[in-house]
Amino acid sequence: MAEIQPVVMPKFGLSMTEGAVLDWHKAEGETVAPGEELMDVETTKITNAYESPVGGTLRRQVAREGETLPVGALVAVLADPSVPESEIDAFITDFQANFVPPEAGGEGEEDAPRAQKAETPQGAINYLEAGGGSGPPVVLVHGFGGDLNNWMFLQPLLAENRRTIALDLPGHGASAKQTGSGDVASLAAAVAGLLDALSIESAHLVGHSLGGAVTLHLASTAPQRVETLTLIAPAGLGSEVDADYIDGFLKASRRKEMKPVLQRLFADPSLIRREMVEEVLKFKRLDGVDEALTAIAEACFPQGRQGLSYREALAGLSCPVQVIWGEADIIVPVSHAEGLPEAVTVTRLPGTGHMAQMEKASEVARLIEGLMGRA
Repeated sequence: MAEIQPVVMPKFGLSMTEGAVLDWHKAEGETVAPGEELMDVETTKITNAYESPVGGTLRRQVAREGETLPVGALVAVLADPSVPESEIDAFITDFQANFVPPEAGGEGEEDAPRAQKAETPQGAINYLEAGGGSGPPVVLVHGFGGDLNNWMFLQPLLAENRRTIALDLPGHGASAKQTGSGDVASLAAAVAGLLDALSIESAHLVGHSLGGAVTLHLASTAPQRVETLTLIAPAGLGSEVDADYIDGFLKASRRKEMKPVLQRLFADPSLIRREMVEEVLKFKRLDGVDEALTAIAEACFPQGRQGLSYREALAGLSCPVQVIWGEADIIVPVSHAEGLPEAVTVTRLPGTGHMAQMEKASEVARLIEGLMGRA
């Protein structure tokens, strides 16, 4: 009998319990390849294109456009055209009869990975661990003003095959607000401190934006700790940066001020939802955050320019390195990817802004997996 494959409402981040299907990208009867965009899913934080985890013919759109369903609920069924409609109907009926939403006591929140803290010489570092395996883990380092939730789409994909760790840099998220001098070296020391606290000798590092400069610094000063290096729109490869974003993020204190700042991160500004804006503002109101972010901005982006230069360091690295950049990035220009050492693989993603790991999570995951395969 040909296999019937369910597609369920995905879980994007720890706090997601439900999502709405906004638009179907595929009609019933069309062929769907694994990793191909199947539908748009709206959460309280962000709207994202959901890429099908399986391939086949889309036999049934179980969820209607605009319908909100809990995480894990059946949204579509894929199967070979030879499977009778009666079997599709029976599969859907059986799935829905046995489905228990997470909040009702099924497989759910108690089983989900939870953030925890590790004590380091740089203070407490908040991190989220998912996946497993015996090889070197993947360590994900966010950019200025971000936190470990910036990896909410990418981390689950990478965690399918290996141990992954997303962290909050000092001054960000739930980590300590002491940043030292606020420069890249201080932030890199905190990442190294977390590796030490977790007894990790070496890791595959993935750095986004300012986190790219942080991971570059670590790779150049402690190369034995880095298996591969993936840089997503990294700082440190040119002098230009969107000063309006840096300044706007520091000054915004209300939703109408913060929302247009965050929208600059994405090629499609409509992806930003109200809850994401509110969460950022809530974080900014914590004691010590303003001072921490200001110190980092002054050290790393003086006078609205990048005070960082890691091109020479990049040329001296011996580990496999790749750079991923959205062609619609207005925060750090994609032109900084030009003229890099020949050994560095560069991938430009069309229709993508500064947050490639959120806008094109599946493609970025495939690129990271491919680089790790070269190590």
